Amino acid sequence: MSRESEADPSGEAVLPGTLPEALRAELVAFRRDMHMHPELGNQEFRTTAAIKERLEKAGLKPRVLAGGTGLICDIGDWSDGTPVLAMRADIDALPIPDTKADCAYRSTVPDRAHACGHDVHTAVVLGAGLVLADLHREGRLPRPVRLIFQPAEEVLPGGAADAIEDGALEGVGRIIAVHCDPRVDAGLIGLREGAITSACDRLEISLGGPGGHTARPHLTTDLVTAAARVVVDVPALVGRRVDTRAGLAVTWGRIDCGHAPNVIPQHAELSGTVRCLDLEAWRQAPDLVVAAIDEVANLHRAKSEINYVRGVPPVVNDTDVTGLLRDAMVARRGEEAVESTEQSLGGEDFSWYLERVPGAMARLGVRTPGERTVRDLHQGDFDADEHAITVGVELFTAAALLDATTRTV
Repeated sequence: MSRESEADPSGEAVLPGTLPEALRAELVAFRRDMHMHPELGNQEFRTTAAIKERLEKAGLKPRVLAGGTGLICDIGDWSDGTPVLAMRADIDALPIPDTKADCAYRSTVPDRAHACGHDVHTAVVLGAGLVLADLHREGRLPRPVRLIFQPAEEVLPGGAADAIEDGALEGVGRIIAVHCDPRVDAGLIGLREGAITSACDRLEISLGGPGGHTARPHLTTDLVTAAARVVVDVPALVGRRVDTRAGLAVTWGRIDCGHAPNVIPQHAELSGTVRCLDLEAWRQAPDLVVAAIDEVANLHRAKSEINYVRGVPPVVNDTDVTGLLRDAMVARRGEEAVESTEQSLGGEDFSWYLERVPGAMARLGVRTPGERTVRDLHQGDFDADEHAITVGVELFTAAALLDATTRTV
C-alpha cells in the first residue's frame, strides 16, 4: 500500500487510510471465498485459518481464541495503558440453504449460507486491520487497535461472551461494529443513539396429557386446542402485563402436534422467540412469559415443560461512540452518507460487549442503489453489493484515526 498525500487538489487535508484498489479486489475475493464455504457457530475452523494466515502475512500476530475458532489481533502497543479501540466482526453462517441462482460464489455447503452478511463484516474488519497496520508501520496510527473476529454470533447466547471471557476486551476503551442492512443503499450507513437492536430469547415448550378419540374430547386433555390457545393467548396476556412501550413480543416459529385427524395426541411442542425493545422489560420477561404459559396450559388441563433460553440484551449505542462513527463517515463521504435508522427487533450479541465498554454499531448499507427487490437477512437469496466493503473499511479506518481526537483517556 502506498503512502497517501496529505492534501487533495483543493488544498483540503485528506484523512489517510482509504482503501487501495488492489486490496479492495483482494477483500472482495476473500468475501466470496468465505461466502462459498460457510461454517456454523463454533465450527469456523477454515474461516479462522484464512483470517489468521492473511494477518500473519501482513506481519501481525493474531491469537486464536480458546475454543479453537475466532481470533483477536492487536495493532500497536497498549501495554502502557493506552486504551484500545476494538473493531468486531462475526464470522459464522446460518443453517439454511443458499438459493441464489446463477451466482458464481454461492455456497458450496448444503444447507449452509452466509445469509446475514457476516462474510461482509469479516472482510471489513480484515481490510481495516491491513490498512491500519500499514499506517502503524509508517508511524501514523495514533492509538492501538484490536481486531476481534468472533465466532458463534448466531448461537444463543452468542459467542461474544466466550470472546470476552478469553480477554477480547482487556485494555479496550471503545468498540465499534457494523451490521449489513439490505434496506439501505451501499455507500450509506444508518446510525442511532441508544438502543439500535432488541433483546432476543428463545422459547421451547412441551405440552402433555392423556390423548384419546376425537369423538370424546371431554375425556381427554385436548392438546391441539391447548397448543392453539397457548399460541394465541400467551402473546396477548404478556402484552397486557408489561408497558406496551417496551415492545415485548412473543412470536411462534414452530408447532408440532398430532398425526391423525381422529386422534387427540398426547404430546405437543412449540417454539418461538421473545423479543423486547426495553432492557428492564427484558429482565422481567422470563417470569412474565413462563407464568402466562402455565396459566393457559392449566386452564386446558395440560402439563407444561418450559425451556426459556436466555439470549441477548439490546445493543445500546453510546452517544460519544455513535458520534465518532458519524464523524468518520462524514470525513470520508460527507453528511449525505449518514442517515438515521430505527430500532430493530433483531437480536445481536454485540450487546454483551456494550455491557462492559462504550461502543456503537452502524448499519452498513448493502443494497445496490436503484434495486427495488430487498434481499432480506436470514433468507436464502441474501446477497450484498460489495461496494459496502470499501465503505466499511474506510469508515473503520477513519474512526481509528479520529478516535484519538475525541477522547482524553
